[in-house]
Amino acid sequence: MINNISVKCLKSDKIESGACHGQFLINSLKSGQGITIGNQLRRVLLNDLGGIAITAVRIAGVSHEFSTIPGVREDILEILLNLKGVILRGNSQSPQFGRLKIQGPMVVTADSIQLPSDLELVNPNHYIMTISTANVIEIEFKFEYGTGYKLASQTFLEEDDNDDDEHYLQLDAIFMPVQKVDFKIENIYDKENNITERLFLDIWTNGSISPDEAFKSAAQITIDLFNLLVEKKQSAKINKLEPKVQSLSIEPYTNIAIEELQLSVRAYNCLKKAQINTVGDLLQYSPEKLQELKNFGRKSSIEVFSTLKNKLGIILQ
Repeated sequence: MINNISVKCLKSDKIESGACHGQFLINSLKSGQGITIGNQLRRVLLNDLGGIAITAVRIAGVSHEFSTIPGVREDILEILLNLKGVILRGNSQSPQFGRLKIQGPMVVTADSIQLPSDLELVNPNHYIMTISTANVIEIEFKFEYGTGYKLASQTFLEEDDNDDDEHYLQLDAIFMPVQKVDFKIENIYDKENNITERLFLDIWTNGSISPDEAFKSAAQITIDLFNLLVEKKQSAKINKLEPKVQSLSIEPYTNIAIEELQLSVRAYNCLKKAQINTVGDLLQYSPEKLQELKNFGRKSSIEVFSTLKNKLGIILQ
């Protein structure tokens, strides 16, 4: 039954702003496999696929995000927020740079950005700002590849120590090309009342990757992961544990001070004078050797060993 699995693309279309939607059908799954495959693909699609985003900008004459630009309707924070919506497509995983130099008055959209040759805009009509005067606006962009997202505080330009770097403003970078994933499972009954499952998987992307490409990439990442698990050889040998013979089961008590035994004043003073400060020290003495201590008689010896038995469960012959 598992050999009859088939995958079909039921729907693939573009929606507003260049975003894409695709629906896929996986047939002939065994009972329980639908939710396993659906959960795995959904997790990989939303977390492990990479993309390119603007991570930092440098605006001529601007040193911090709370500035304003004369003749520009938006403040710097609004411009940075608009730039987060610029969607890029490309295969390079190295940091790259682009520029925007434009004179107003005009409405500035994403297609005004001069990109490296291997990058392409998905939403060229995306709004950035409006220049209401004849001012010249100059911006430099840094593009990076990544997965998931990075907050602005995590995207400082650490690789260079040039003075110019301090003029870059960092953006919250969203690298994830997949925006949403849904799946549902249906049971199919044959003539013999055997149950198989079919899985419907819906994928929405930002347009930098097609749903079909996202589906294939997620499946390949999963395959590669399990291949690693199968091919991984254990480098460490498993050693058989040999039981250790303990001569006495009193090790946990060796560092207990003799004050904890609450002995009589006579017995306590005799032990302290003999430099016996812990239970461990005390257990170095046999009953005969204890009685050789000055002023330590048979009665004190019986008291000590009775206390060891009653308080700590230590029985000595």
